[in-house]
Amino acid sequence: MVSFDNILKYLAVQAPLRAFSGEEFNVTKMAVQEYTLPALPYAYNALEPHIAAQIMELHHSKHHQAYVTNLNNALKLHVAAVAAGDIASQIEMQQVIKFNGGGHINHSLFWKNLAPAESEETKPESAKELVAAVEQMWDSLDNFKKVFSATLLGIQGSGWGWLVKDSGNGLRIVTTKDQDPVVGRDVPVFGVDMWEHAYYLQYLNGKAAYVENIWNVINWKTAEERFLGTSEAATL
Repeated sequence: MVSFDNILKYLAVQAPLRAFSGEEFNVTKMAVQEYTLPALPYAYNALEPHIAAQIMELHHSKHHQAYVTNLNNALKLHVAAVAAGDIASQIEMQQVIKFNGGGHINHSLFWKNLAPAESEETKPESAKELVAAVEQMWDSLDNFKKVFSATLLGIQGSGWGWLVKDSGNGLRIVTTKDQDPVVGRDVPVFGVDMWEHAYYLQYLNGKAAYVENIWNVINWKTAEERFLGTSEAATL
């Protein structure tokens, strides 16, 4: 279950709430540092032909930007509601923050777990320890891909599929609904966006083709870093 507190803890890693006047905590002066749209580590056309440039541009500059804008607005309104003691507005804004904060978190992770096809980052050989753990859990990398792909195609409505590392360093496949992020002690190793805006302009209702082709642009190097805990994304 994704809680409002979990979202705030995730967001605080990037831009913590500021609520101090001198040394004293002052809720009436509490401010929120604004979040910004992260730049992509590649060009919009870099993932073609597997993900079209038009999709990448719309997905990043419109959809992700909307989550960031709505998150910033909701945080300001929530701070004002807290200062005013307006409980009803606080509860209303919590849902908005949960949705848009999750959208910002998920997409920030998603862009980094993709890379241009045929690059060194997309070769499983760049993730030797992760692949070894995957093979131990699912017998082979190919079998893992089949299980993960089936999980993605089994998502009803909008959501995400994730490979996560749990607190015992084991690997699991999980799904999250809408824009709920991975929370708790699980670390997202990589995720796949199964909202229609991630594929529809190119694949129409052919989700299976999108899922098949996404494997060509998975950034195994970043996934390895998250698995080993050497990437900042592991604590985002």
